[in-house]
Parts: sequence; C-alpha cells; structure tokens
Amino acid sequence: MSKTNIDELNTNIYDIKNKENYETKMSGLNAEIIEEISKKKEEPKWMLELRLKALEVYNKLTLPDWGPDLSELDMDKIATYVKPKTKINNSWEDVPEDIKNIFDKLGIPEAEKKSLSGVGAQYDSEIVYHSIKEELVKQGVIYTDFDTAVKEYPEIVKKYFMKCVPVSDHKFSALHYAVWSGGSFVYVPKGVKVDIPLQSYFRLNAKGAGQFEHTLIIVDEGASLQFIEGCSAPKYNETNLHAGCVELFVKENAFLRYSTIENWSKNMLNLNTKRVIVEKNGTIEWVTGSFGSKISMLYPMSILNGENAKCEFTGISFAGKGQNLDTGLKVVHNAKHTSSVINSKSISKNGGICTFRSNTHVKSNATNSKVTVSCESLMLDSMSRSDTIPVCNIETDDTEFSHEAKIGKISDEAIFYIMSRGISEEEAKAMIVRGFAEPISKVLPLEYAVEMNNLINLELEGSIG
Repeated sequence: MSKTNIDELNTNIYDIKNKENYETKMSGLNAEIIEEISKKKEEPKWMLELRLKALEVYNKLTLPDWGPDLSELDMDKIATYVKPKTKINNSWEDVPEDIKNIFDKLGIPEAEKKSLSGVGAQYDSEIVYHSIKEELVKQGVIYTDFDTAVKEYPEIVKKYFMKCVPVSDHKFSALHYAVWSGGSFVYVPKGVKVDIPLQSYFRLNAKGAGQFEHTLIIVDEGASLQFIEGCSAPKYNETNLHAGCVELFVKENAFLRYSTIENWSKNMLNLNTKRVIVEKNGTIEWVTGSFGSKISMLYPMSILNGENAKCEFTGISFAGKGQNLDTGLKVVHNAKHTSSVINSKSISKNGGICTFRSNTHVKSNATNSKVTVSCESLMLDSMSRSDTIPVCNIETDDTEFSHEAKIGKISDEAIFYIMSRGISEEEAKAMIVRGFAEPISKVLPLEYAVEMNNLINLELEGSIG
C-alpha cells in the first residue's frame, strides 16, 4: 500500500483507551450481582424477576458443541457491569472529557452533525450520550436508551421484550437477559418515514469486561427506518466479551435497514444475537461488516411471518491472524410469497478462519416463496481457511431456490495485470480486495462506506490487532 494511504489513516484511533476510572465495576455472575445491578439502575421489580429467571436458564444450558472453541471464557473473571462516572447526557459538552475525547476521535459527534437524525453512545455498561432531532419527536418517533424505556414506556417494553429472542434460545441469550445494560429503544409510528439514519455506537473500554446492550426496535405499519450500529474496543491481553441482543419488529408494509460495522479488538469474544419478525409486505435489510474480535459467532435471523415479507442480507467478514469469524444468517419462511436474498462475502489472510453458515427453512405453508443464497470467499494466502456450510430445509415443492458458492485464492493473473499498469503488488492486492467488498460498501451511507474501506486498508496493512 502506498505511503499516501497510510498517512490518510489514523491507525491508532480504534486502539485508544482511557485509564480505568469507574464508579462501579463488578465481576462474576450470581444472583447477588444481578440484584445489585438492578438496584443501581432503580429498575421495577418485574425486570429483576426476569433477570433472575434468566440466570437460572443460563446455569442449566451448556456451551455450543459446534463452531469455534469457547473454553477460554471464564465468567468469574468477566466484569459483568462497569458503570462510568457520568450520567446520560444530551449535550456532548456535558460528557466527561476523557470519554468525550474517545468519541471525538472515533468521529461520532461529527457524523451526528453531518448525516444522522439521532445518536446514542454507550461507554462500557451505560449510555453516556443520547439525542434525537426535534422534527422526529414531533412525528411521534421515540428514540432513547433502553434503561429509560423500561421506566418510561413499560407497557411497550413488556409487550416486545424477550418476544423475538426467547431467554432459552441459547446460553448467551440467557446470559444477556440476566446482565443486560444499556442499548437502544426505537419506536417509529405508523406511516412515519425516518429518511436520515439513527445510530447507536458501543464502545467497550474496560479490560476483562463484557458488554451486554439490548436493542429493541419497532417499525409500525407503513413506516420506515434506517438504523446504524457501530462497535469498537481497544486491545488488551485479557479476554473481553460481547453478548448483546437485538430484537426487531417490522410491521405490515414497513421497512427497516439495520447496518452494522463491527471492529472489536482481537481479544474479544463476540457472541451477539440478532433477530427480526417481519409481517405482511414488510422488508428487512441486514448490512453487516465484521472486522474485529478473536472469535465471532453471529447469525442474524429473519422470521418472515407475513405474506409477501422480504429479507435481504448483505455481509462481509475479514479474518486475519488469530481470528475465527463464524458468521451467517438464518431465515424462516412462514407465509406465502415470501422471499430472501443472502449475499455473503469473506476475506481471510495470515491463517485467519472465516466460516459462513446459512440456515433457510421454507415451511409447508410458504408456497410460492423464493430463496437466493450466494457466498463468496477470498483467501489471500495458503495459510488461511474459508468454509461455507449451507443448510436448506424446504417443505414445499412450490419454491424457487438457488445457491451459489465460490471459494478461491487471490488471482496471480489479476495481480500481474494490475502491476503491468505501474501499480505496486501491495496496492494491486488492495484494489482487488476493495473491489470484492464493493457490493457491501455501496449499500452503506457514505461515511460508513469510507470507514469500512479504511478498516479493509488497515487489515491489509496489518496495522490493527
């Protein structure tokens, strides 16, 4: 890569960290800690009861016996609640200077001014900043942190919380419901179009800590929303854990695009859960970029419950040395004329492992449905590995199904051709990789497409992690 490109990138922005200076930091997982978390949050009794029930479920469930090895995870050593010395603020100027500096360097306040209609910023276990443009408030849009939603909109929360992702779904969903903290709550009323995206950014600063934010979004009938999620953390020599949960509800004739750029540090175990229920004529679009973490197990799920419901998934993962990114998508077709399009790309280098899993289930009542699965993998050397594991369960013959998979190394001929135009070998490889990733960057807002391309450049240079 040319020197100019390196100068254009601040290779340290994702690895900046603050000294530990917290109001509260609690490690381990037991009923006493959960009760203390709930007490500090001044939660209603019904939420504490749900937390304690989730702990019981967690203790009964076992680690998955497939996928990456998670044996290094020791919950006794994970800080399950880390509260910074600040409250939630609606002005960046009121955020403590050391925390504000982190978000300044990550460009969050600047992005808010240029291209967002609302921002939530979480630091460790708590939201430290939240805003929403006044015109959205006047239209009845609710965008707040999830802790506030529990207190101010309890009936809505009770109606939807745990209804998309059940507590018993797997061990880490149970863990999440036991110790969740922070996150976002969005309600878009009927017919309201939110054209400028909302964004939540999750920053984990504490070493040896977990982050367990909960995101709940309801897009009502005929409404639309674009929501962006950003994640990052500095690098430590201790294991960090991310076990958030995203529950999405797309009502009749509604639209939601949920975009995520993840750049967790390479000591992170990313065990997140995301799921959506889509009703008649509704559309969900997932756009994901996974660049960080030591291990990822992330499989967004779409349940197409209404006739003519649609799902589109566009994702890319990039695994380097020491990384095992196990990602994919699940789709359940549960009504007539439903459709899903899955387009996944992965890049691996220096012994990195990328695994893509898709699980599509077309039920017997989902006649005249369409499923398209495409997965492409690019390996930059002979040390790396890429696997695709598609699972298809189709219960009706009245289905249009197609699957395509391509796995290969970067082409020596293509590199030679580009180099014959006077371009260095390093830049030739970078151009091929950026071209490979272009379908994902095209569907991101401009600022986030730039960030994704920067992350690709940094991974190719080996400058982070």
